[in-house]
Amino acid sequence: MLLWLTLTLLWSPTCWAGALYGHGGGSYFSTTKDNENEIAGIRVFIGIAGIIKSIQVKFGSSWSEKYGAPGGTPQEFVLQPGEYITEVDGSYRLFLRHLVIYTSYGRKATFGEKSGRSFSAFPDGSEKVLTGVFGQHKLLGISSIGFEWDYPIVQLTYDQESTTPG
Repeated sequence: MLLWLTLTLLWSPTCWAGALYGHGGGSYFSTTKDNENEIAGIRVFIGIAGIIKSIQVKFGSSWSEKYGAPGGTPQEFVLQPGEYITEVDGSYRLFLRHLVIYTSYGRKATFGEKSGRSFSAFPDGSEKVLTGVFGQHKLLGISSIGFEWDYPIVQLTYDQESTTPG
């Protein structure tokens, strides 16, 4: 029974174990799923040696906590209303070195400099968008990173005309 449960978790789409880019090791981090707000921005902190030290994600109007190592110079990319992150490319050596964020509006943001082994992360469905970031970090920076993809949040609006007596 335990083996079956373990295999089920490893093959599930929400499992982060198979979707990490980087050598890994250190402390685990993950953005908390926000069921009411989409990702509205990314803030990346770059260290002196070009290592990506940490990352923050903006959900709606609020920034998440800073995930990763302390320090670094922040670089920020804020999305426009209705814009989504549709792909993330990057590279790593011992630590994450480079991220390129692509959006549904055809914009892109580049953080760090390409160096080491490259990766490309995108959803398995054409309508899915970035909904979360997770990974591991050590004292010097982010040692691995992964991305959660899901469908955008549908905002239901109250239609007054349909309830107005006529």
